Amino acid sequence: MELLAIGEVAARSGLAHSALRHYEAEGLITAERAPGGARRYPRSVLRRLAFVRAAQNVGLSLPEIRAALASLPGGRTPSARDWERLSRDWRDRLDRQIAALEQLRDGLTSCIGCGCLSLASCALSNPGDVAGREGPGARRLSPLLRRLPPAGRAAVLAAPRAPEPGRR
Repeated sequence: MELLAIGEVAARSGLAHSALRHYEAEGLITAERAPGGARRYPRSVLRRLAFVRAAQNVGLSLPEIRAALASLPGGRTPSARDWERLSRDWRDRLDRQIAALEQLRDGLTSCIGCGCLSLASCALSNPGDVAGREGPGARRLSPLLRRLPPAGRAAVLAAPRAPEPGRR
């Protein structure tokens, strides 16, 4: 089996060395160690990395991606049929995301604020800052289009902050 150095995998995949080490720590890819401790990846890791990137573009979290990759057969490079089976499950998710994006696009022409940031000054669709009582973030934006912070940072990012000078 041909093994690739981390630099070769980074160049071929377009990912940083740190991303490769992170994906390895997350259990998405595996590497062998050379006698000097350097990482060596099987060539098949390039296909897995392409899958990870596609899955992230669809909106899958790393735990969801890990679960999908765990369902692949061990001991052989996944086939086109294996990848097709995994990606088939994305179709409904993509259709929901497309519908949410179309709704967002259509709503932008009437009011870009539309309460999605819980602005108290938005009397059009968010009188009395009703959306602000529903919680932080883009409350009127489809959950499929929201990027949630990592769990460790959620409390910090959700904590109320003092308004910036000159802003309401």
